[in-house]
Amino acid sequence: MIDVNKLCEFLVKAKKATYAAGENAGKTIEMDKSTTMVFEEGDWKYHDNYFGGEPYGGREVVFFQGAPVYMMVYYGWVNENVADVNAVYKTLQGALTRIPEDKPFRGPREFAQDGLKYENVFEGEIANFSGEEIILAEDGTEMYRAKYLGGLVDQRN
Repeated sequence: MIDVNKLCEFLVKAKKATYAAGENAGKTIEMDKSTTMVFEEGDWKYHDNYFGGEPYGGREVVFFQGAPVYMMVYYGWVNENVADVNAVYKTLQGALTRIPEDKPFRGPREFAQDGLKYENVFEGEIANFSGEEIILAEDGTEMYRAKYLGGLVDQRN
């Protein structure tokens, strides 16, 4: 069985170095029009692949010594009435840089930036979890929502 503490440590580094890093993240546009981000450190490799824009969906996989050990799938969207989609995603990236080290699924339970409030409700542990995140305007209007779930894979070898 994988060392979940090491997995959590690696996920925090990987997620901060990829989507949460914004324009500094190395991205590859694939032939199928999806976007891929990869982070590697020692025996660990993180692979995030998503489709979209608006809305978007994707999956993350972590490999240890070449074998898949963890995955998460996600799907999200910005409310169609939102004029500044980039401001919403800037807040999301800000939240994702504050990923909890013990629950490295998405962002913290709460985060505020530039007048927007990020909320993340989740249950479970790294082995099996699910959650939903939203971003609200100052007046409480929902601007963004995403759902995610994941956990350990291929642990009975």
